[in-house]
Amino acid sequence: MQEISFQNITIDTISYPILLKKNIKASVLRLDKIHPVISGNKWFKLQFYLQEAIQLKKKTIVTFGGAWSNHIVATAAACRAYGINSIGIIRGEMPPQLSSSLRFAKESGMQLVFISRSDFRENKIPAELLHEENYFIKTGGYGDAGVRGAATILQHCEKDYYSHFCCAVGTGTMIAGLIQASHPHQQTIGISVLKNNLELRQQIMGLLQEKSNFHLFHQFHFGGYARYTTELLNFMNNFFENNQIPSDFVYTGKLFFAVMNLIKKDFFPAGSKLLLIHSGGLQGNASLQNGTLIY
Repeated sequence: MQEISFQNITIDTISYPILLKKNIKASVLRLDKIHPVISGNKWFKLQFYLQEAIQLKKKTIVTFGGAWSNHIVATAAACRAYGINSIGIIRGEMPPQLSSSLRFAKESGMQLVFISRSDFRENKIPAELLHEENYFIKTGGYGDAGVRGAATILQHCEKDYYSHFCCAVGTGTMIAGLIQASHPHQQTIGISVLKNNLELRQQIMGLLQEKSNFHLFHQFHFGGYARYTTELLNFMNNFFENNQIPSDFVYTGKLFFAVMNLIKKDFFPAGSKLLLIHSGGLQGNASLQNGTLIY
């Protein structure tokens, strides 16, 4: 299996007339380039969990996710690469047809176990999975090890140059790592991709010590997790035409749309230097009809 390649990371400048007009510079940290599957922030959040599981000589990694979870996909691929068994506890009943993400996870050797949405919300682990040989990782890599891993993302840029770090937010693990790694005068901006996820701030604060210089925006979910509209898809195509940077409709498309919207509304002061984190997950676009996206 292809190795993780940090040397493939680039920092791509975003080109739009509005940026010149508002005197703002914006770039994208292309973490999606490190690996075709274990891409973006997923490897960074997983790395210390994998390390600990190997040190503890665990035979199987068990984690949680939904039908379109990039975390499930990345965990399945990483476990296969490291020769560790994997089990995904999936939210909801088993559908008649698996999503492309779950199909990939299954083809990568992950055993899929479906539980009710209520049990999933309560992080209930099926009794048959509760034994010492299993190593458990929460949804999206949520936890201290995930935060420590996400904090290393900013080692791949000249972080002192930027005034703002911007990212899409699911569980809050990556943004917590970015907040911890940034300086007090820098701000971290999170775009929630879930609808009405009003507990998100509390979840993020639960991962932090004292530092809390961040903003969350909840109005750019486009209907909810893994939902999209024609407006979002049109923006993603336009963004690619202008910048040759692909995005996905679950995370990065919403991030790029939100940041451009906030720039237009003068949220960022003139002279701001923004770094947007490309969190990968492009395989989710495989569920769209052929020709929907131009890349």
